[in-house]
Amino acid sequence: MFESLSQNLSSAIKSLRGRGRLTEANMREGLGLVRQALLEADVSFSVAKDFMARLTEQAIGERVLKSLDPSEQLVGIVHQELINLMGPVDHSLHLRGDLPVLMLCGLQGSGKTTTCGKLGRLVHGRGRKPMLVAADLQRPAAIDQLQVLGEQLGLPVYVETAATDPVKVCQAAVRAAKASEADLLILDTAGRLHVDRELMDQLSKIDDRMQPDQVYLVVDAMTGQDAVNSAKAFNEALELDGVIMTKLDGDARGGAALSVKAVTGVPIKFVGTGEHLDALEEFHPDRMAGRILGMGDVLSLVEQAQQKFDQEEMAKQQQRLSKGEFTLDDFKKMLGQTKKLGPLNKIMGMIPGMSGLNEMIGQVDAEKDMRRLVGVIDSMTPEERRNPSKVIDQSRRRRIAAGAGVQPHEVNELVKQFDGIADVMKRMSGMGIRDRMKTVQQLGQGGMLNPGARFAKQKKGTGKRLTPTERAQQKKLRKRELRRKKRETRTKGDK
Repeated sequence: MFESLSQNLSSAIKSLRGRGRLTEANMREGLGLVRQALLEADVSFSVAKDFMARLTEQAIGERVLKSLDPSEQLVGIVHQELINLMGPVDHSLHLRGDLPVLMLCGLQGSGKTTTCGKLGRLVHGRGRKPMLVAADLQRPAAIDQLQVLGEQLGLPVYVETAATDPVKVCQAAVRAAKASEADLLILDTAGRLHVDRELMDQLSKIDDRMQPDQVYLVVDAMTGQDAVNSAKAFNEALELDGVIMTKLDGDARGGAALSVKAVTGVPIKFVGTGEHLDALEEFHPDRMAGRILGMGDVLSLVEQAQQKFDQEEMAKQQQRLSKGEFTLDDFKKMLGQTKKLGPLNKIMGMIPGMSGLNEMIGQVDAEKDMRRLVGVIDSMTPEERRNPSKVIDQSRRRRIAAGAGVQPHEVNELVKQFDGIADVMKRMSGMGIRDRMKTVQQLGQGGMLNPGARFAKQKKGTGKRLTPTERAQQKKLRKRELRRKKRETRTKGDK
């Protein structure tokens, strides 16, 4: 998410560091790189222009140029301007009456029906009893999809398979909801491949008759400025209350997220960060700005951990750690818990100071290597998992390696690395949150947060051919480095 924008902004700010004194000339040079980073991220030209005008006004001022650390102060200014660009956001749903209504709209392919299920799960977790309404009569598959989602979530879905009028379907759903225990309706309305008058007329009729409490537009972050343009068109017809942006876990450049509020005046309320039904999060401009600038997002990481981790198991592990106990079984459970948070590069981006490791992690298949680690641990006896460094000798190491399908030296590498992690985990058991975060940063810098990386290094050193995925990743890194060098050359030429 925002990988390219984050790297380009970091490069722009790094160009100003290490200089004894910042002048207006070299400050403008750094700001030019910031502007280029925004445009490459597909930020709307008018939005980027206004953003840079505000940024330049503050950055060129005497207050920054005479400060002790101007580059760090520039980071603060960019951070605050990014927050202002994307916010503020009111996360309240503003539900009124006995049967409030939420209306979702959007183009086909934006993930609207799936988002309907995700939103139903989210509000259900907040104590509501939602009913999903299949009002997308243009695409029969959408009705079937919503029914499947309802079954998976245990939520009622109102369907009229032979209906042709979505307004009547929505009105009938109100009667059905009142006859049941539902206290909230979520309407999944029809989409089109592009904005057209017929679609807008249909949505306007539903809006007029149902008087929804909130109207949300679902847009695909992968479509860039097309997402912003569709948001503008929908807002003119329906007066949107918010935007739900999907597929931010993909190769989204970030321009839509940075532009939509400035162009339409409508804030992003939720973001979809994965395919699973629990991958819908509230959008926090301050947290997102921190992640873009490599500052991390600890609050979101903690919130996700509280929701997805087995709290009872975490309490048991905490008790064991307080007694100085940490085995390979505990390590395996820790890997399983961490996997619930999503891909490793996503987790790294949420820890302050760790986003730079994403490029290194991207060179290996972290998920595959973690599975290999678990395979090694599963090949051990209970006694070996309790005291690996003391019990596992050469013959045991060969047996474990044969059972896991790895080389004996990889078993030895795991045992050595586990000893270091076990020592750190025991020390962390008595720390506060701030000290724990510092320790986590040290772990990442030492390679411990990606235990499988050592396996990848060993594989690379054996002279084996790289996989197609690894070759593509290396090619991508070479292209990125080449673009960076070209930008530096153009900058020097301009000077």
